[in-house]
Amino acid sequence: MRQEKQPARAFASDNWAGVHPEVLAALAAANVGHVPSYGEDPYTHEAVSRIRRELDEDAEVFLVFSGTAANVLCLQSMVQSHQAVICAETAHVHVHECGAAEKHIGCKLLPVPSPNGKITVAGIREHLHDFGNEHHVQPRAITITQATEYGTVYTPQEIRTIADFAHSHSLLLHMDGARIFNAAAYLNVPLRAITGGAGVDALSFGGTKNGLLAAEAVVFFKPALADDFEFKRMQNMQLSSKMRFIAAQFNALLSNDLWKRSATHANRMAQTLARGLSEIEGITLTQEVQANEVFAIIPGKVSQKLQEQWPFHVWNEKTFEARLITSFDTTDDDIADFLDLTREKMGSREKQWT
Repeated sequence: MRQEKQPARAFASDNWAGVHPEVLAALAAANVGHVPSYGEDPYTHEAVSRIRRELDEDAEVFLVFSGTAANVLCLQSMVQSHQAVICAETAHVHVHECGAAEKHIGCKLLPVPSPNGKITVAGIREHLHDFGNEHHVQPRAITITQATEYGTVYTPQEIRTIADFAHSHSLLLHMDGARIFNAAAYLNVPLRAITGGAGVDALSFGGTKNGLLAAEAVVFFKPALADDFEFKRMQNMQLSSKMRFIAAQFNALLSNDLWKRSATHANRMAQTLARGLSEIEGITLTQEVQANEVFAIIPGKVSQKLQEQWPFHVWNEKTFEARLITSFDTTDDDIADFLDLTREKMGSREKQWT
């Protein structure tokens, strides 16, 4: 059967990007000889040590395959089925994980309005009622996404404010860190400053969106949450027999500033793309560009034409809001080609600034 040729580049998602060459080299280097399975190998021991050095020396670290699994397994260790997780209305765990948390945990998700992707203490407080009432789910955890689904970034102080509020109300704080490297690069802070150092209790530590291949981690800063986690990981089919190949990728990512180089580049490409789009008459940016995501209103017919050559996601079909994501391998030429095509399809010149 004839296969359609795929585009060399796209702005659909950083999941569309390949594996970083330095990560591929690390995989090849690990693909030699025999080592113990199920994480009892030197590569995994090294990866756990590296992750602890970046985040918290006392953290409990477990490698898994999938970001959705990392989220679900983190939350499963934090809440029971009669309890609830407070999240942004745009949260990936709420909108894009096909009810995985509800299915595997049985808990309820309580969304908070989040026009820029972030939630606030005021929004969280709206769900704090009926404690002890057996007719109502009991809020137990809060989850935030860093960077958010709108590409915005929580500052360390914003995270600390939410964490302190959570802990003062006997709640736990989880972070979906699918794009945590982009957030840290934007803020120019160490990873620990926006995770355990800011009061986060559990973290989904994402590598796949920053140049890895099916490599994620679950990190607990509150040790009691890791009790029996080995069994939960196995029971939920996330224990890798050849774990060295997940570990080798994290070892590469956390060496020679690779995570920062890749994330900084992706962020810079997003800024370049956003500046170019903002100068085209008829296109409006809808969110401040902080990480590697650009949100813009692009007229429907133009959007369809652009996607024939440059796939991207239509975030809101009613308003024609598009989401464009840059990656470690996005180039200046990619941005220039896309902007040239956009100007052509819009049939307009650049905005005249006065």
